Amino acid sequence: MMSSEFFSNWFLPGVWITIQVTLLSAALAFVIAFPIGVLRTSRLWIVRFLAGAYFEIFRSTSSLVFMFWIAFTVPPVFHISFQPMAAGIVALGITYGAYASEIVRGALAAVPPAQREAGIALNFTPAQRLRRIELPQAWPEMIPPFNNLLIELLKGTSLVSLIAVADMTFAGDLLRLVKNESAPIYTLLLVLYFVFAFVLTRGMRLLERHAKKRVGQTPAKTGLFGGMRSSSSIDAVTGTGGAK
Repeated sequence: MMSSEFFSNWFLPGVWITIQVTLLSAALAFVIAFPIGVLRTSRLWIVRFLAGAYFEIFRSTSSLVFMFWIAFTVPPVFHISFQPMAAGIVALGITYGAYASEIVRGALAAVPPAQREAGIALNFTPAQRLRRIELPQAWPEMIPPFNNLLIELLKGTSLVSLIAVADMTFAGDLLRLVKNESAPIYTLLLVLYFVFAFVLTRGMRLLERHAKKRVGQTPAKTGLFGGMRSSSSIDAVTGTGGAK
């Protein structure tokens, strides 16, 4: 289907670029999500308003259009140069960071009020209550929706091929044009995306089990395909739900 030269020069580098974009975008989204999610629980209305505005703006805009805006509008208007891959990472990280911030907010809101009251009784500061009481209990509830969002991010990395980033979707499409074959190429891409998603899911499932053990919860037993969708947790888009 593909020559060894194309495989080594285009397809394998494309797979590595897909992995890089996924991991770097996820890291950026994670760094954004926690501060924004925590700020959305602030007692100050102006802080909640600004954090909520970030969430609403980037939840309501297209990741692809935002990617185009960073890649093609920012350089001439603001005189800031972005490499195509960097533009894709920034766009995906900011957009998915908004979704992830709602997961953080929802998980924190699901912590029983009695736990916060216990922290107040112990004369903990708000920062101490967050670090010692709220986040340790909220973290296991964040992991399943984070997993779902991470898989969505993995699939969303294919958008970077539209700004000339040579990921594996770009390489597959290039091979289709050369070979004039669609079925085997796109089937291979589907299989690869599934394999990556499955590996991420199993890794996040192990992380969830470890997090639940640390707070004294019993990890759910799952089979080979268990954990692809958890019923326990915060919805990745609305942030609703939580521990029952």
